[in-house]
Amino acid sequence: MPVEMLTYAALGERLKISAEAARSLSKRRQLPRSVASNGKVLVGVDLAEIRHTPRPPGTRQPGNVALLTAKIEVMQAEIARLEGAAASHRADFERERERADRLVAELLQTTAETMAAKEATARIEGELTALRTGDRSPSAQAARRLGHLAATIVGADRKASNLDRKHD
Repeated sequence: MPVEMLTYAALGERLKISAEAARSLSKRRQLPRSVASNGKVLVGVDLAEIRHTPRPPGTRQPGNVALLTAKIEVMQAEIARLEGAAASHRADFERERERADRLVAELLQTTAETMAAKEATARIEGELTALRTGDRSPSAQAARRLGHLAATIVGADRKASNLDRKHD
């Protein structure tokens, strides 16, 4: 039989299928297509080569529909369960993130206090060295240094005791 140029609708009428099914069939069989002057797609088809028998309407078996419906319900239940688990995991993540943020802030504060204590210790050691190497006479400068050293020691002691209270 010769090749005929048919629209999807005409091919569907000849094969007793819908135009959409005819379009799908032509794509599967990779039939040559062209566009007519009216804008419709024409398909080159040799109807003798196509042995297409349409399925009669209502060939769906009721058991298959019931089985598929049951599978859909099971999958929807699984989706709901997984969404609940995802929400729970998200809440855990947010809680741990807030905890980590608090720990980082505390670590930064502790680091700053430690650096301040180290600086105070170095200053005290420098003043102590200056007092030890300075002259031994009870001059006003030595008394002032000694008073400053005592004040620094008391301040460092207070900071250290505050650190101990925070960590207990």
